[in-house]
Amino acid sequence: MRRDKTFLSAALFFVLSVGTLPAQLSGQTPNPNAIALLRWYPANLATQFSTGLKQPTGIAFDGQNMWVVGTGNDSISKIRACDGALLGTFLVGAAPFGVAFDGANIWVTNQNDKTVSKLRSSDGKVLGTFTVGTTPTGIVFDGSSIWVGIYGQRELVKIRISDGTTLLTTKLSGSPLGMAFDGANVWVTLGTNEVSKVQVSSGTVMGTFAVGTNPQSAVFDGSSIWVSNVTSGNVTKLRASDGTVLGTFTAGTGPDGLVFDGTTIWVANFNSANVTKLRASDGKNLGTFNLPGQPGLAAFDGANVWITINSGTTVSKM
Repeated sequence: MRRDKTFLSAALFFVLSVGTLPAQLSGQTPNPNAIALLRWYPANLATQFSTGLKQPTGIAFDGQNMWVVGTGNDSISKIRACDGALLGTFLVGAAPFGVAFDGANIWVTNQNDKTVSKLRSSDGKVLGTFTVGTTPTGIVFDGSSIWVGIYGQRELVKIRISDGTTLLTTKLSGSPLGMAFDGANVWVTLGTNEVSKVQVSSGTVMGTFAVGTNPQSAVFDGSSIWVSNVTSGNVTKLRASDGTVLGTFTAGTGPDGLVFDGTTIWVANFNSANVTKLRASDGKNLGTFNLPGQPGLAAFDGANVWITINSGTTVSKM
């Protein structure tokens, strides 16, 4: 029997209008991109892809592909987001950690080389290797420049993307790890149980704010900054405009990687080998999902959350 398209459209409109959603989504708002793809399930941890790497850590999305850093073999892999196909693995520097996309190129921090590598995203060709300082860790793109946290020197450096020239250096009160960009400022987690807000135009530290114990990653949700606190087992939500703490929310054991999917915050818990999903509006716990190993960092591809499995060789797509 031929299906009536008008009837099906009306039925879908009715479901969305009255809120008669599957039980898995009760009490939460699904990501609009997931709705567009008819993804009604909350998370699917059966999907694992090989990275070809040892100790996958950092991860970034370039609009089509996921780029995953392998700390254990000084390489980065390119994985097609739609089906998890491994498209290539490329050598970078020693002990790579963080990765960022600038719209055309992939940037990787190399902890043991005091450098960052720049690779062309189309084919993985290394376009340059630039000296930045002792133990570079976190990295983020601000729309025009790359920012790198220099853990060993308690500094933040701003790099010109065209040629890798260091444009400015900002001194910090602690050693930087995770980083996030809020549209005007870079937020940096510090080993001193604090997070600093740095203006990208001038490199001025606009404020340093207390969070939990041993903060690691940071992510911006459009109005607030979220920070994972490894030792205290929670995440802190701060108002981006002035650093006011808006809440502290329990996660798993050893929360590390963070990512925002448009409506929720995902927290990768290293020590408990799972991920916690928090509603961004109020921090409500929407679920905890087991992982096949200890997770590293996380990224969002527009519909799915990807989390590196640092204790193994794979990446999880949720």
